[in-house]
Amino acid sequence: MNESQTSGALCQHVFALSPSGRRALCLCAFCECLAWQLVLASDAAVKRALDILLSSLALLFLSPCLLLIGALIRLEDGGPVFFTQTRVGRFGREFKIYKFRSMCLDAEQRLKDLLARNQHAQGVTFKIKDDPRITRVGRWLRKLSLDELPQFFNVLIGDMSLVGPRPPVPREVAMYSQADRRRLAVKPGITCLWQIGGRAEIDFSGQVRLDVEYIESQNLATDLVIMLKTVPAVVAGKGAC
Repeated sequence: MNESQTSGALCQHVFALSPSGRRALCLCAFCECLAWQLVLASDAAVKRALDILLSSLALLFLSPCLLLIGALIRLEDGGPVFFTQTRVGRFGREFKIYKFRSMCLDAEQRLKDLLARNQHAQGVTFKIKDDPRITRVGRWLRKLSLDELPQFFNVLIGDMSLVGPRPPVPREVAMYSQADRRRLAVKPGITCLWQIGGRAEIDFSGQVRLDVEYIESQNLATDLVIMLKTVPAVVAGKGAC
């Protein structure tokens, strides 16, 4: 029996039921839908609770390291310690992301002169080897992803999650296709599948594929595995800009 025949048989069965039988069937379907929504809501609540707990602990225990990094950045060129940038989060909502400044003070102004050297052929995301805008301290910060540590604050206040697609800048989102926008369906994260699988070495289409794969199969167990794999990936420094 094919799908259309199965559907037709089911419809005949429903209409053959008594009014009370149809009401019972509708009630059963409603309860199943409600139960599924409660499961999804509980998973989201647990994920958010885990985000708050772990980001708070990270900010607390890493505070000496954060102070040291801030002092090194300040000593190198006297500029600001933190770099803030507008990023695009879930459903296109924009927010300010926090990072340790790893580039020279006029990095944003110099970007347009470097776009032609982009190593990502599709041009949506930007990466060049030995970016001349990166400072000496910044090069080590990026190698070990230490410039991302202030994003634990973004997680704490709810702009981001510990695990999720990396948040793009508006310039990149403006070039997204409809299919690319699927990666905006969840809250962005500090780490994700392509962060542990090659980081900046993976081109944009590969990043989208892995992000969608995560979105379609995400659960707390997957998040924990990704977080555990992030540590050796960061230490190895593979794919770091």
